[in-house]
Amino acid sequence: MQILQPPGWAKPRGFSNGIAARGTTIYVAGQVGWDPRQPTPDGRCGWPCLEFAGQARQALQNIVEVLTEAGGKPEHLVRLTWYVLNRDEYVAAWPAIGAAYRDIIGRHFPAMAAVGVTALVEPEARVEIEATAVIPD
Repeated sequence: MQILQPPGWAKPRGFSNGIAARGTTIYVAGQVGWDPRQPTPDGRCGWPCLEFAGQARQALQNIVEVLTEAGGKPEHLVRLTWYVLNRDEYVAAWPAIGAAYRDIIGRHFPAMAAVGVTALVEPEARVEIEATAVIPD
């Protein structure tokens, strides 16, 4: 895996401008802050936390668990796309999100984008994160 940092560009904080990688590509569907191991009586997944940073933490954990199924690890992530309902809520949660990110992903920073959206399919969701990873051959 090679971090792509054009000469003369300011070093990004908390993400990479680009990554080149070879191997098995894993596409992880958008993950929200529910816990798939805690179904509700109606069979849906449980929501351990309704605040933004807690949902982001759970979504990141869910991504890592899906990666593990393919033999992947957090350091194999090459891209994360965050879909957020409220930009201000997202920015206000940055310290807690950063702590959760370091706990779950570590100090590996793939290419990232954050996109403001008007709604997510799950009504309780404040954030949804999709991921792409490349596991080296």
